Amino acid sequence: MPKSNASATFDYRGSRVLVTGGSNGIGYGIASAFAAAGAEVVITGTQAGAADYENDLSAFEYRQLEVRDRAALEDLGGSLERLDVLVNNAGAALPGGQSEYEPEVFEDAVRINLFSAFHLGRVCHGKLAASALPGGASMLGIASLTSYFGQEMVPGYGAAKAGLVQLTKTLGIKWAPDNIRVNAVAAGMVDTRMTAALKDIPEINAPILARTPLKRWGAPKDIAAAALFLASEQASFITGQTILADGGYSIVG
Repeated sequence: MPKSNASATFDYRGSRVLVTGGSNGIGYGIASAFAAAGAEVVITGTQAGAADYENDLSAFEYRQLEVRDRAALEDLGGSLERLDVLVNNAGAALPGGQSEYEPEVFEDAVRINLFSAFHLGRVCHGKLAASALPGGASMLGIASLTSYFGQEMVPGYGAAKAGLVQLTKTLGIKWAPDNIRVNAVAAGMVDTRMTAALKDIPEINAPILARTPLKRWGAPKDIAAAALFLASEQASFITGQTILADGGYSIVG
């Protein structure tokens, strides 16, 4: 019998994509996937330039951005000539390594992980509405298992990620007449530099794998694949949804 091929490819030639926090981790995986599919990709990071990162960012247009800064978000959105896909990926838990139970740190976590997505989406709305991308333009958020589960270490991050799921639903309704679809991917335990320390601790890693039916950590490419699909014409009847990409972690009772 011939070998079956169940792989999928996407063609984003001619489209323009913005991925916040695209210099590392999940964001880098998403930006790389869109670029490989032919898109013109703009990424953001906190460093002064692309050369300040270990990853090769030469495939992207780099913009420095502090997502806490509303004016900087507005400047970035205003500077783009056109936009077809916005991926609000930039985020952080325990900003600066501080306790999110401190009021200022709690507010900072929400500002980074929720307010930034709202403000940048609002500024980019007009450009997304002008997109001719088949299936409509897209705004994508990167949610988390903490959107659904309590995690006592990160009350601000969890509240923000839960809010992102609700914002996705609300803007999915509000922006539908403008042919903009709004969706999110809730990432499970993904192997990145940020999570490497957890994966290397047996007493943390073992329970994660025991609960995960697919018995592995995710990779940035797993989240990127979901993002490529959600922004594509094949997902043109999907909006306001959050897809869980977690290896089945969330379905275990």
